Amino acid sequence: MDFFTVLLILHIITGSISVLIGTLIVLTKKGDKRHKLFGNIFYFSLLITSIIALPMSYLHSKIFLFIIGVFTSYMILTGKRYLQIKKIEDVKKFDWVLSIVMILFGVTFLVIGSKSIINGNTFGIVVLVFGMISVLFVYQDYVNYQGKSKVKNYWLTTHLQRMVGSFIASTTAFLVVNNTFLPGLVAWLLPTILLVPFIIVWSRKYQVYQSTNRLL
Repeated sequence: MDFFTVLLILHIITGSISVLIGTLIVLTKKGDKRHKLFGNIFYFSLLITSIIALPMSYLHSKIFLFIIGVFTSYMILTGKRYLQIKKIEDVKKFDWVLSIVMILFGVTFLVIGSKSIINGNTFGIVVLVFGMISVLFVYQDYVNYQGKSKVKNYWLTTHLQRMVGSFIASTTAFLVVNNTFLPGLVAWLLPTILLVPFIIVWSRKYQVYQSTNRLL
């Protein structure tokens, strides 16, 4: 058994766990003991999955696996960290490093995606979407870390957004790899289309704005 096969087996096991547990989290009550248990399992399984994806993408020259790996690692790490970032003083150098690394990759994704579209490659749309989302999330980090967010409990809503975002990345990878009937572009974007409404609804439900101190 070669090194890539070992990585592949671990990737499949941890990836499958993250998809299963992530689905349970989306469908069950938030904030109770069960949610916290599921959340920890989801975090560690998906973090391992995304990290393993990086050397796998290098060994088999799979750009889509690399993009998903980088994006998911950032989302899951920052999603977990936001539970500890409830004020500016809680922001660590590690948080800024994650944002800097992600903005570099985000801009790179935008450039690659744009060039691909110009050259007639429709996959460039996918890369462009991930690039735009990456840049937007890094900008959100900057606003939060500077204490400029209009949302009082930004740490909670951002945690929610990042965790669902990482679940989107996980289900996207799962769907793309196992897809046998959907057009490639649809398979790439379907999880985003289906799950982003959950982010919007839950964010509005839990947001507390600084100006009005009003729960939306």
